[in-house]
Amino acid sequence: MNTRDYGIVTAAYWGFTMTDGALRLIVLLHFHELGYSPVQLAFLFLLYEFCGILTNLFGGWIASRKGLKPTLFAGLSIQIVALTMLSFLNPDWAVMLSVGFVMASQALSGIAKDLTKMSSKSAIKLLIPSAEESAHSERLLFKFVAILTGSKNALKGVGFFIGAVLLSWIGFAPALLAMAGALAIILLLSIILLKGDMEKSKEKVKFSKLFSKTREINFLSAARFFLFGARDVWFVVALPIFLTDVLGWSFWMTGAFMAGWVIVYGIVQAAAPVIVNRRVGGEAARGARSALGWGMGLALVTAGIAAAVQYDFHPVVSVLGGLALFGIVFAVNSAVHSYLILAYSDSDKVSLNVGFYYMANACGRLVGTLLSGVVYLQAGLAGCLWTSAGFIVAAVLLTIPLPRKQVS
Repeated sequence: MNTRDYGIVTAAYWGFTMTDGALRLIVLLHFHELGYSPVQLAFLFLLYEFCGILTNLFGGWIASRKGLKPTLFAGLSIQIVALTMLSFLNPDWAVMLSVGFVMASQALSGIAKDLTKMSSKSAIKLLIPSAEESAHSERLLFKFVAILTGSKNALKGVGFFIGAVLLSWIGFAPALLAMAGALAIILLLSIILLKGDMEKSKEKVKFSKLFSKTREINFLSAARFFLFGARDVWFVVALPIFLTDVLGWSFWMTGAFMAGWVIVYGIVQAAAPVIVNRRVGGEAARGARSALGWGMGLALVTAGIAAAVQYDFHPVVSVLGGLALFGIVFAVNSAVHSYLILAYSDSDKVSLNVGFYYMANACGRLVGTLLSGVVYLQAGLAGCLWTSAGFIVAAVLLTIPLPRKQVS
């Protein structure tokens, strides 16, 4: 395995992730303070998710033809532009102009995020020997994709906290410019240090192949849609507004809780290979059986939290403790799904399949983001959690057709 390139790609992804998490919380808290409604806040992020859908679809195709380095560098560059652009927002502008301007900058950020994510996760498959060359490779694949994904999410939590701190200390525009400068340094170092090509397909992939997927990838992608819609329907808009409006928390407290949640979620995700093997037993537990079992557990946890909130059963403890448990179980689900998409993909087509898979992920986030504002406005946090439970049941049903055999 090329550990040097893996380290460089991972470090670049880490740097991007912290700015992405900080940007999300800065925008959310800043505009909530300005009096934006939950639905208006949700709309600020819609183009972010929609552009992620298109980016994953076309980005995977571009990477298969040009290689992963150009898409990685493009993602970092576009995020710098998005951060700088948003810093020019004028508080005296009319609401519609401000919303449009923020949506446009978030659209660029959505493109940047998914170019960077698709490039980084696809690179893992190429940096690890194929299954034909090493019997140990599938164990390495699960281990390193879990480490990358888990560490990314932990650092996104750090980004939430950084965003809340920067917003409180130096304000909206200076915080964005500081992050743009830091990311520019990361981009420059990545260009200098990352040598050679990563995944140029031996044959030019036709555009029509974008939607020509195996049965396993189609079902796994559909399950991913509902899995991440289930998270974002309560996490993106509903939870931070609930913490600030209902519980009366400050920006610092809200940012700290969301940061802590994502950090723990990331740590558990990185440890998923160990957790899965201990809890279920054997190498086959990393496959579809594990996705089904942990998905059923997640549905029960979410329904339990929703019932507790709806019937006002110690709401603070139920929300904080329940969502902590949700994060642990969700983290294992996500790690297993992320492993399976790479395990089901040939090295020569990995970026196409990963792009398609994360297009479904972005679709789920788009729907979840919109519903987070709409459902919270109509039915509160309990309504968002019941919607989440329904989405998780759908994800579980879609994992049933996946092969019930050892993937490694």
